[in-house]
Formats: sequence, C-alpha cells, structure tokens
Amino acid sequence: MDTNWLAVLTDVGFPIAVTFYLLHRIETKLNVLIDSINSLPIKAMSMQQAEESTE
Repeated sequence: MDTNWLAVLTDVGFPIAVTFYLLHRIETKLNVLIDSINSLPIKAMSMQQAEESTE
C-alpha cells in the first residue's frame, strides 16, 4: 500500500511542482505586461502634448 502512494506521488508530484513553478513565472511576467498596457494611454497623451507644444 505504501509503495502505491509513493508511486503516485512520484508520478504526479513532479509535474504538479513544475506546473506551479511555470505558472508563477508566467504570472509575474503577465503582471508586468498588464502594468505596461495600463500605462500606455498616459504615455501616449504626454507624447501628444509634447508634440503640440513644439509646434
């Protein structure tokens, strides 16, 4: 009985650990991407105002 649990743990545990690791890495990169997308309108407006002030 104990060997069955050990086999299940080794068969399923490693893929679960890798999945959680990769999801954590992707989540941090997605948060950076979301912040960049949210700041785009502000940067676009400031660039437009800078162009208008030079004319």
